[in-house]
Amino acid sequence: MIKMYTTSWCPDCTAAKRALTGKGLDFQEINIEQDAQAAEYVMSVNGGRRSVPTLVSGDVAHSLSGFRPQKLDAFLAEAGL
Repeated sequence: MIKMYTTSWCPDCTAAKRALTGKGLDFQEINIEQDAQAAEYVMSVNGGRRSVPTLVSGDVAHSLSGFRPQKLDAFLAEAGL
């Protein structure tokens, strides 16, 4: 299962959710505005930045901030999905 760390106001998050849904991939959305531990995790994998959307699958974590389909495809390839 893909974990997607988001905020409620993030247009890149909306685009990433739409793209994952379009590919038929399930994901768990975690809003970092509502979960302080999730926000800390996002910062830990993004050099101290609250960069969203951040997608995680297993040991693979990627920020898709500045969303482009190519970024999603690179994450999926690295995660073996």
